[in-house]
Amino acid sequence: MTADLSPPRDDFPDIDAVVRELAAARHDWRSAHHRLNEPGPRELPSRERVAEIVEALRGVLYPMRLGPADLRQEHENRYVALTLDTALGVLLEQVRLELAWEARHIAAEGAAPLPRGAEAIVTDFANGLSDIRRLLDTDVLAAFNADPAARSVDEVLLCYPGIQALIHYRIAHRLHLLGVPLIARMVSELAHGATGIDIHPGATIGERFFIDHGTGIVIGATAIIGDRVQIYQAVTLGAKSFPTDAEGRAIKGAPRHPIVEDDVVIYSGATVLGRVTIGQGAVLGGSVWVTEDVAPHTIVSQARMRSVGQAEERRTA
Repeated sequence: MTADLSPPRDDFPDIDAVVRELAAARHDWRSAHHRLNEPGPRELPSRERVAEIVEALRGVLYPMRLGPADLRQEHENRYVALTLDTALGVLLEQVRLELAWEARHIAAEGAAPLPRGAEAIVTDFANGLSDIRRLLDTDVLAAFNADPAARSVDEVLLCYPGIQALIHYRIAHRLHLLGVPLIARMVSELAHGATGIDIHPGATIGERFFIDHGTGIVIGATAIIGDRVQIYQAVTLGAKSFPTDAEGRAIKGAPRHPIVEDDVVIYSGATVLGRVTIGQGAVLGGSVWVTEDVAPHTIVSQARMRSVGQAEERRTA
């Protein structure tokens, strides 16, 4: 006979006591944040619903690669129409939740009402999907052209974590610009959890952006990245310091992350902190620590900083 390995009931915790303690913890938190009375069943967007929306949008953007396995090209438009209709309906519900939550907090703080409604936001988002697709196409081509291990653009789209992160980022950035930053952050954090690539939806990233390998990359909220930029794993584009108010709380929204101009390459492990500018065509070597501006066409390594032009002159002298 199989022994009964379950513990005796006397060893179990007092569930009623745990419930009471959790209720007290919730009450203390809500009281401290003036949220004792939360109307309705749920006042904030759902991570699960947002995940469903993103998965549907991946298929809408690339139906024959990221859509259903049995989809045929002659049914592509019908699939996109049906999937988009459902996804936008769910998105509308989530946007309404976020806007209602914002409105309650704005009313409590006496600020001006929100300027746009949920329907307008979702409509503008839908109208921008073709632009998102075209931007992503440039990212896929950049990865294919830059990586000698890539055998096809299909392999890049299906396999590369950098592209998966950029699909989420480009969707999230559009939602961020349209005024639903919480949903946008949820979208980006889904990619962060799956790929290890952390791109804040507030960051601005140009076309043909190539992320190689990707794990451990961090791109902050106010970072600005130009066109044709390449970065490798474990790169950080972060803040050097956080200005605080009189009560010691971080001041929100101030530009505090790097500006990376066109055609820059940043190798693995490099850390760039603060509102510094990495000039066009510069190359940052692996594991460097940068807290000052870097001039255009400069190579920065752990040992030295030198001009690309000067290096060429020495080689040809």
